[in-house]
Amino acid sequence: MSLFHPAHRAWHRLQRGFSLVEMMACVSIIGIIAFMAIPSITRMRGESERNLAITRAEALNLAQATFIQVKGRTEASLLWSNSTTPAARYLLLKDFISFAEDNLTLYMPADYTIKFDNALTSMKKAELLGPGNVKIEY
Repeated sequence: MSLFHPAHRAWHRLQRGFSLVEMMACVSIIGIIAFMAIPSITRMRGESERNLAITRAEALNLAQATFIQVKGRTEASLLWSNSTTPAARYLLLKDFISFAEDNLTLYMPADYTIKFDNALTSMKKAELLGPGNVKIEY
């Protein structure tokens, strides 16, 4: 039976599916779209982690003010000076933060750290350090 025989053409029309060229074109298009989207997704993720770190640093500042109000200036200062590490100071503030994690490492996003002022009653904002220990103004 030749390729031009009517029975052969009828059989060819019944085949369903994609050719190899069509599949390669689809994969190429998906690859190009992914290539263009990945840098945007990475940038957005970095920006969202930075925004989360700023929001959490602000929550810690509010918790400091609440801590002073609840404990009183003298007791709060004494507790604060006895807690010398940021992790220990976080534990003092944890009860005054909604949805606080168990420790400071879990609370702050990866690569972000917080540095509290030694004098609690000075009411200075906590210092936020980002990746590479770069100070972030907020």
